[in-house]
Amino acid sequence: MKTLVVEHTAPFQALPELVADAEGLFAKEGLKIQWVDTDEGVDHKAHTDVLDPRGLDPFRSHGRLLEQGKADMYNACEWGNYCRVQDTSVRSRQLGRRSVVSYAAIVVRPDSPIYTPQQLAHRKVGVPFYFGTHYLALHMLEGFLTRDQIMVCSVPPGSRSRFDLLMSGEIEGTTLTEPYVTLAEKKGCRLVCSAFFHGTQVGTDKIDTETMGAYNRAVTEAVRRINANKRGYLHYFIDYHKLRDPEIGTLSVEDMRESRLVVCEPAPIPLEEMQRTYDWVKSWGMLETARTPLELVNMDVQARAHAIA
Repeated sequence: MKTLVVEHTAPFQALPELVADAEGLFAKEGLKIQWVDTDEGVDHKAHTDVLDPRGLDPFRSHGRLLEQGKADMYNACEWGNYCRVQDTSVRSRQLGRRSVVSYAAIVVRPDSPIYTPQQLAHRKVGVPFYFGTHYLALHMLEGFLTRDQIMVCSVPPGSRSRFDLLMSGEIEGTTLTEPYVTLAEKKGCRLVCSAFFHGTQVGTDKIDTETMGAYNRAVTEAVRRINANKRGYLHYFIDYHKLRDPEIGTLSVEDMRESRLVVCEPAPIPLEEMQRTYDWVKSWGMLETARTPLELVNMDVQARAHAIA
């Protein structure tokens, strides 16, 4: 049995992995997953006066333990992982796309005068810099605003913190993931726009082709099970959060929408999409030293591990 130390993540970005572990699918492939808590010691203060991620630490949460030698692998949004791998001190590389296609939305308060993304011009939208919902907010707002009209500011990772900042009036809008999108709707908040986004797995040299192939096989079976019964797995979103956030415990599976749960087989990052993503992140000034996206992906492990899976 090979032990992998993996940074723990919420269901919105790692449901198939959580299912694969709980239902013995990793063990069947000869893998023992040791989860480590990435949230411990993370700064959860808002800095709404900070409007630019450049100069900030991309390892604020995701990848922090891996960089400290305390984890072998983590997953996070694809955009942020380009930046993290660029700045790695342990030669980490992306190993392919994760299986969850995450859902997030920009949300405003019930009494907000904002009804469309266009109305968010020059208004503070709280995002966790270098996280998926930061980049997703930029993508969505670019469809309605010029870049100089987009005003995103630094708020903590974790939808609970951002939801509280929104409801207290410290920010005009923010990005939320499930189950907090559902909670916000129950409280009368409006979803201004929403979309799905990819993430990737990042690992050290310990993650070779055979290990990644076994990992992908377990996750692929979990994907099959989830897609066969989405309603049966929605409770993960509530169960994960309700112990630390009792308000989530007031939600039921019936409150949640199956359409927001999208999983697919883990796969390599397509070359054309890899280049487009690299170019877009670079255009925002967040990739300064990587000369090509190929420097940021272990192309050999990515290709072979998914082929044998």
